[in-house]
This record gives sequence, structure tokens and C-alpha cells, in this order.
Amino acid sequence: MSRLGKLPVKIPNGVTAAVNGGLVSVKGPKGELSFEAPACVSIKHKDNAITVAMTENSKFAKAMYGTARAHIQNMVQGVIDGFRTNLELAGVGYRAQMQGADLKLSLGFSHDVVYTPRIGVTITTPKPTEISIEGPDAQIVGQTAAEIRKFRTPEPYKGNGVKYIGEFVRRKEGKKK
Repeated sequence: MSRLGKLPVKIPNGVTAAVNGGLVSVKGPKGELSFEAPACVSIKHKDNAITVAMTENSKFAKAMYGTARAHIQNMVQGVIDGFRTNLELAGVGYRAQMQGADLKLSLGFSHDVVYTPRIGVTITTPKPTEISIEGPDAQIVGQTAAEIRKFRTPEPYKGNGVKYIGEFVRRKEGKKK
């Protein structure tokens, strides 16, 4: 059983939460998020806190118990502060720029790659070799970053590609003559 799952999720001022059966809705200054909990988990809202409990004692219920609590905590944090992921481009001629709401990437292909972000995600390019992805939902921000990184993953010989800031790319030695 999860130790963190026992802790209640505190709802700060300026955030409203509603629990309707297994559906949890959280609304704050950065937006509104909702989550449908599995049937093996019960959720209660009382005294500006949300508590999670198991309704059955199965392996799946034990897994979903802590997961549901963590998801609700991320929703509360997302509507207050939001989440941000930064990517960097490494390579000669690799650059990114905003073209309206779309992200235009030059990644060494014969054509430019144009990426249209999902609803609720804001993409900015503070530098031509840096991409910043922001939004209230941690899963969507991470998924957007993974989709952009997938266009040109960092390769191990020169290290060229799209990588997370602070990511270590294990380098390989090149061919010997």
C-alpha cells in the first residue's frame, strides 16, 4: 500500500475542487483540469482537502491508490503554477522559431518540420536553439516535449539532435582508421 496515498491533498486558496463520484475537477488561475478515478478507488473532498482510499484489496487497487493521489496533486499544482519543460537543439544549422502558433524546426532534413501544439500548451523559443513548453497538465506538457524530441533524437556519435536541458547523451567513439 502506498505511504504517500494516505496523505490528503490540500486545496489552497484561489483553487476550487469538486468531487462527483469518481470524477475530480480542479479549477484555478492557470485553467481547469479533471480526472476520472478507477472504480477501485474512492475519493472524498472535505475541509479543503481531498483524500483517496481503496474500495477493494487487490493488486490493481494498490497500484491505483497512490497513482490517483499523485495525479490529483499534480492537477492542483498545475492550476496554480503550471509545468514547464525545456528542450535544446544541438547541431550545425539546427534552430527553432515560432510561426504563428506553430513551431517551425530546422533539423537538418531537406524540409522544415512544423509542429502544431495541443490545446492548453504554450510553446516559446527564447533562443533559436532553445524551446520552452508550458501548460497546466503535466502529462500533456511531457507528451508534447517527447513528440518534439522524437523528430531528431540525440545521436551518440556527435550528440546532434533535440534533447532535454541537462540530459546527458552517452557518447561513443568513432570509427578507427
